[in-house]
Amino acid sequence: MGTATRFWNWTAERYSRQSIADEASYQKKLAITQRYLTPDMHVVEFGCGTGSTAILHAPKVKTYAAIDVAEKMVEIGRRKAAEAGLSNLTFTVGTLEQAGAPDTSCDAILGLNILHLVPDLDLTIATVARMLKPGGHFFSSTICLRDLQGKLRLLGLATRVLPLLPTVSSFSVRELETRLERAGFAIEERFEQRPGVVFLVAVKR
Repeated sequence: MGTATRFWNWTAERYSRQSIADEASYQKKLAITQRYLTPDMHVVEFGCGTGSTAILHAPKVKTYAAIDVAEKMVEIGRRKAAEAGLSNLTFTVGTLEQAGAPDTSCDAILGLNILHLVPDLDLTIATVARMLKPGGHFFSSTICLRDLQGKLRLLGLATRVLPLLPTVSSFSVRELETRLERAGFAIEERFEQRPGVVFLVAVKR
Protein backbone atom coordinates (compact mmCIF):
# COMPACT_ATOMS: atom_id res chain seq x y z
CA MET A 1 0.00 0.00 0.00
CA GLY A 2 1.51 3.34 -1.07
CA THR A 3 1.70 6.55 0.92
CA ALA A 4 -1.27 8.10 -0.90
CA THR A 5 -3.50 5.08 -0.27
CA ARG A 6 -2.58 4.99 3.42
CA PHE A 7 -3.31 8.71 3.72
CA TRP A 8 -6.73 8.49 2.07
CA ASN A 9 -7.72 5.44 4.11
CA TRP A 10 -6.67 7.25 7.27
CA THR A 11 -8.67 10.37 6.42
CA ALA A 12 -11.73 8.72 4.81
CA GLU A 13 -14.23 9.17 7.66
CA ARG A 14 -13.14 12.75 8.34
CA TYR A 15 -13.16 13.52 4.61
CA SER A 16 -16.73 12.24 4.26
CA ARG A 17 -17.92 14.69 6.94
CA GLN A 18 -16.18 17.78 5.56
CA SER A 19 -18.26 20.55 4.06
CA ILE A 20 -17.44 21.78 0.57
CA ALA A 21 -15.07 24.76 0.74
CA ASP A 22 -16.49 26.57 -2.32
CA GLU A 23 -20.11 25.49 -2.70
CA ALA A 24 -20.87 27.91 -5.55
CA SER A 25 -18.02 26.59 -7.70
CA TYR A 26 -18.94 22.99 -6.91
CA GLN A 27 -22.53 23.59 -7.99
CA LYS A 28 -21.34 25.25 -11.19
CA LYS A 29 -19.16 22.23 -12.04
CA LEU A 30 -22.06 19.87 -11.33
CA ALA A 31 -24.33 21.91 -13.62
CA ILE A 32 -21.78 22.02 -16.45
CA THR A 33 -21.27 18.25 -16.24
CA GLN A 34 -24.95 17.42 -16.12
CA ARG A 35 -25.59 19.37 -19.32
CA TYR A 36 -23.68 16.57 -21.07
CA LEU A 37 -25.22 13.57 -19.27
CA THR A 38 -28.02 11.55 -20.85
CA PRO A 39 -29.95 8.46 -19.68
CA ASP A 40 -28.19 6.07 -22.10
CA MET A 41 -24.64 6.89 -21.02
CA HIS A 42 -21.99 4.66 -19.43
CA VAL A 43 -19.87 6.80 -17.11
CA VAL A 44 -16.69 6.16 -15.11
CA GLU A 45 -15.30 8.34 -12.32
CA PHE A 46 -11.81 7.68 -10.94
CA GLY A 47 -10.52 9.15 -7.71
CA CYS A 48 -14.16 9.20 -6.60
CA GLY A 49 -13.45 9.56 -2.87
CA THR A 50 -16.53 8.79 -0.80
CA GLY A 51 -18.84 9.10 -3.79
CA SER A 52 -20.58 12.42 -3.08
CA THR A 53 -20.39 13.56 -6.71
CA ALA A 54 -21.16 10.09 -8.05
CA ILE A 55 -24.38 10.01 -6.01
CA LEU A 56 -25.53 13.22 -7.70
CA HIS A 57 -24.63 12.24 -11.27
CA ALA A 58 -25.62 8.55 -11.28
CA PRO A 59 -29.41 9.14 -11.53
CA LYS A 60 -28.79 10.98 -14.81
CA VAL A 61 -27.13 8.05 -16.66
CA LYS A 62 -27.49 4.33 -17.41
CA THR A 63 -24.43 3.06 -15.50
CA TYR A 64 -21.92 4.83 -13.29
CA ALA A 65 -18.72 3.09 -12.18
CA ALA A 66 -16.82 4.84 -9.37
CA ILE A 67 -13.18 3.94 -8.65
CA ASP A 68 -10.81 4.91 -5.84
CA VAL A 69 -7.50 3.56 -4.51
CA ALA A 70 -8.63 3.80 -0.87
CA GLU A 71 -10.72 0.88 0.35
CA LYS A 72 -12.27 2.89 3.19
CA MET A 73 -13.37 5.62 0.77
CA VAL A 74 -15.03 2.96 -1.37
CA GLU A 75 -16.75 1.41 1.66
CA ILE A 76 -18.32 4.77 2.51
CA GLY A 77 -19.33 5.27 -1.13
CA ARG A 78 -21.04 1.88 -1.28
CA ARG A 79 -22.93 2.71 1.89
CA LYS A 80 -24.10 6.03 0.44
CA ALA A 81 -25.20 4.37 -2.81
CA ALA A 82 -27.21 1.75 -0.91
CA GLU A 83 -28.87 4.44 1.23
CA ALA A 84 -29.75 6.38 -1.94
CA GLY A 85 -31.13 3.25 -3.63
CA LEU A 86 -28.88 3.63 -6.68
CA SER A 87 -28.61 0.22 -8.31
CA ASN A 88 -26.75 1.58 -11.36
CA LEU A 89 -23.83 2.94 -9.26
CA THR A 90 -20.93 0.61 -8.46
CA PHE A 91 -17.73 1.21 -6.49
CA THR A 92 -14.38 -0.50 -7.12
CA VAL A 93 -11.03 -0.29 -5.30
CA GLY A 94 -8.10 0.52 -7.58
CA THR A 95 -6.78 2.93 -10.17
CA LEU A 96 -8.28 3.76 -13.54
CA GLU A 97 -5.59 1.66 -15.22
CA GLN A 98 -6.39 -1.32 -12.97
CA ALA A 99 -10.10 -1.09 -13.77
CA GLY A 100 -9.36 -2.56 -17.20
CA ALA A 101 -12.39 -1.19 -19.00
CA PRO A 102 -12.57 -2.20 -22.69
CA ASP A 103 -11.49 0.25 -25.36
CA THR A 104 -14.13 2.81 -26.42
CA SER A 105 -16.60 1.54 -23.81
CA CYS A 106 -17.36 4.81 -21.99
CA ASP A 107 -19.42 7.84 -22.95
CA ALA A 108 -17.92 10.04 -20.24
CA ILE A 109 -15.12 9.85 -17.68
CA LEU A 110 -14.65 12.07 -14.64
CA GLY A 111 -11.33 12.68 -12.90
CA LEU A 112 -12.08 15.26 -10.21
CA ASN A 113 -9.31 16.54 -7.94
CA ILE A 114 -7.09 13.64 -8.99
CA LEU A 115 -4.91 14.43 -12.04
CA HIS A 116 -2.40 16.33 -9.89
CA LEU A 117 -2.09 13.25 -7.67
CA VAL A 118 -1.59 10.45 -10.21
CA PRO A 119 1.99 9.11 -10.54
CA ASP A 120 2.00 9.22 -14.36
CA LEU A 121 -0.23 11.94 -15.81
CA ASP A 122 0.37 11.03 -19.46
CA LEU A 123 -0.47 7.37 -18.80
CA THR A 124 -3.70 8.34 -17.05
CA ILE A 125 -4.73 10.66 -19.87
CA ALA A 126 -3.91 7.96 -22.43
CA THR A 127 -6.05 5.48 -20.47
CA VAL A 128 -8.96 7.93 -20.46
CA ALA A 129 -8.57 8.41 -24.23
CA ARG A 130 -8.48 4.64 -24.79
CA MET A 131 -11.62 4.01 -22.74
CA LEU A 132 -13.72 6.82 -24.23
CA LYS A 133 -15.80 6.47 -27.35
CA PRO A 134 -15.06 9.00 -30.12
CA GLY A 135 -16.98 12.12 -29.14
CA GLY A 136 -16.93 11.07 -25.48
CA HIS A 137 -16.18 13.65 -22.79
CA PHE A 138 -13.57 13.87 -20.06
CA PHE A 139 -14.36 16.11 -17.09
CA SER A 140 -11.46 17.09 -14.86
CA SER A 141 -11.03 19.44 -11.92
CA THR A 142 -7.35 19.92 -11.20
CA ILE A 143 -4.86 21.81 -9.06
CA CYS A 144 -2.17 23.19 -11.36
CA LEU A 145 0.69 23.84 -8.96
CA ARG A 146 2.70 26.11 -11.25
CA ASP A 147 -0.21 28.57 -11.47
CA LEU A 148 -1.16 28.54 -7.78
CA GLN A 149 -0.55 31.66 -5.76
CA GLY A 150 0.30 32.44 -2.14
CA LYS A 151 -0.35 29.89 0.62
CA LEU A 152 -1.92 27.34 -1.71
CA ARG A 153 1.29 27.14 -3.72
CA LEU A 154 3.39 26.75 -0.57
CA LEU A 155 1.11 23.95 0.64
CA GLY A 156 1.40 22.16 -2.70
CA LEU A 157 5.18 22.43 -2.65
CA ALA A 158 5.26 21.10 0.92
CA THR A 159 3.66 17.82 -0.19
CA ARG A 160 6.76 17.14 -2.27
CA VAL A 161 8.93 16.82 0.85
CA LEU A 162 6.55 15.67 3.61
CA PRO A 163 6.51 11.84 3.60
CA LEU A 164 2.99 11.34 4.98
CA LEU A 165 1.14 13.44 2.39
CA PRO A 166 0.28 12.55 -1.22
CA THR A 167 2.60 14.30 -3.66
CA VAL A 168 1.11 17.04 -5.83
CA SER A 169 2.62 17.02 -9.34
CA SER A 170 3.74 20.34 -10.78
CA PHE A 171 2.27 21.58 -14.07
CA SER A 172 0.38 24.63 -15.30
CA VAL A 173 -3.12 24.89 -16.74
CA ARG A 174 -1.65 25.37 -20.20
CA GLU A 175 0.62 22.34 -19.78
CA LEU A 176 -2.37 20.22 -18.76
CA GLU A 177 -4.36 21.39 -21.77
CA THR A 178 -1.39 20.67 -24.05
CA ARG A 179 -1.11 17.12 -22.72
CA LEU A 180 -4.81 16.55 -23.28
CA GLU A 181 -4.63 17.95 -26.81
CA ARG A 182 -1.59 15.79 -27.58
CA ALA A 183 -3.61 12.73 -26.49
CA GLY A 184 -6.38 13.53 -28.97
CA PHE A 185 -8.69 15.78 -26.98
CA ALA A 186 -10.13 19.20 -27.75
CA ILE A 187 -11.00 21.54 -24.87
CA GLU A 188 -14.70 22.44 -25.03
CA GLU A 189 -15.18 24.29 -21.75
CA ARG A 190 -12.90 25.84 -19.15
CA PHE A 191 -13.85 27.16 -15.71
CA GLU A 192 -10.96 28.52 -13.67
CA GLN A 193 -12.19 28.47 -10.09
CA ARG A 194 -9.15 30.51 -9.05
CA PRO A 195 -5.62 30.84 -10.48
CA GLY A 196 -4.25 27.31 -10.64
CA VAL A 197 -7.54 25.47 -9.99
CA VAL A 198 -9.27 24.61 -13.26
CA PHE A 199 -12.28 22.57 -14.39
CA LEU A 200 -12.01 21.34 -17.98
CA VAL A 201 -14.43 19.62 -20.34
CA ALA A 202 -12.48 17.85 -23.07
CA VAL A 203 -13.95 15.89 -25.98
CA LYS A 204 -12.20 12.96 -27.63
CA ARG A 205 -11.75 13.78 -31.29
